[in-house]
Amino acid sequence: MIQVHIRKKFAGFCLHMDFEHEGGCLGILGASGSGKSMTLKCIAGIEKPDQGRIVVGDRVLFDSEKKINLTPQQRRVGYLFQNYALFPNMTVEENIGAGIREKKLRREKTAMQIRRFQLTGLEKRYPGQLSGGQQQRVALARMMANEPEVILLDEPFSAMDGYLKEKLQHEMMEALKDFPGDVLLVSHSRDDIYRFSPRVLAIDDGQVLQSGGIADIFFNPLNYKVARLTGCNNISPAEKRGEYEIYAKDWDITLKTARPVTEDIRYVGLRSHDIRAAEPGNRVRNSEEVSEREERMAGSNSENVFQMELLDLVESPFEYKYHVRAQGSGARSPIWWKTYKNLDQGEAPERFPQKLRIPGEKLLLLRE
Repeated sequence: MIQVHIRKKFAGFCLHMDFEHEGGCLGILGASGSGKSMTLKCIAGIEKPDQGRIVVGDRVLFDSEKKINLTPQQRRVGYLFQNYALFPNMTVEENIGAGIREKKLRREKTAMQIRRFQLTGLEKRYPGQLSGGQQQRVALARMMANEPEVILLDEPFSAMDGYLKEKLQHEMMEALKDFPGDVLLVSHSRDDIYRFSPRVLAIDDGQVLQSGGIADIFFNPLNYKVARLTGCNNISPAEKRGEYEIYAKDWDITLKTARPVTEDIRYVGLRSHDIRAAEPGNRVRNSEEVSEREERMAGSNSENVFQMELLDLVESPFEYKYHVRAQGSGARSPIWWKTYKNLDQGEAPERFPQKLRIPGEKLLLLRE
């Protein structure tokens, strides 16, 4: 278990983090400058909070009132930096052994980690002679050789794309699956967080906006900042028009909702893949292929069905992104609608359906 209750002031910024986590991997999702990495540095002992308390298991790492501030070496915290921070003038085995204080056990522990992370044959190579995946495994091996109680992962995939990123994510998940302690992963990428972390903290401006299970954060964000962090492209200022009715100002449309609209709701959100074609028989598909039953329901349900005007179509290798607005509206911003291609049938862009349905149960009712 890890407990973090800290405050630290900077020029124009204040870190004010309060959270507790009971084992497993916790994702901290936030934009650049939100305080993610600074939180990890305070836990690791690289930065000292102005006040507060940090506890891992039954060990107090920092307590401003009791004047406790363990050194980074005493904290037994493994920190994986964004660029892995390997020593360029040291070989693989020297890098792994660098942090092992017991000289008598250094060779044995280094050899064990080399076997564990499949680095046999690379012992005498330098970081510049290794692939990205090999560098990551060396950094993990060095970290695990010190037998940490908690592991901190600081944007470990931020500079990677495509196949390499997915490959290294899989390798890291395999390497950490038997780790018994806490793992904290910070990232600005919702995909990284979703893949690794069953529980999430969404943070902004040095504070926790929302915490909970991954489904709560992604499918029921409480305010517009969390909705943005989780990738919601369609967010409009809104005003309540009835108990189950809301007016989206930027889209100039009134929407029926499945949930009651409370007085504190200030925005309405809609994920681009949740919009449906409202014309029966239209072959345009969303993120999941629409069943015949769903299609009939979409065609017959008149709630939140709008005649749409197509403003723009952007095609990518696997999907179409439509920018639309309600016909005759004074919309200030377009609505993004995303559909996926049917690659098996070599599907070309379909006739734009004109009428689209916005399911009331998919609307996100968001506070300030």
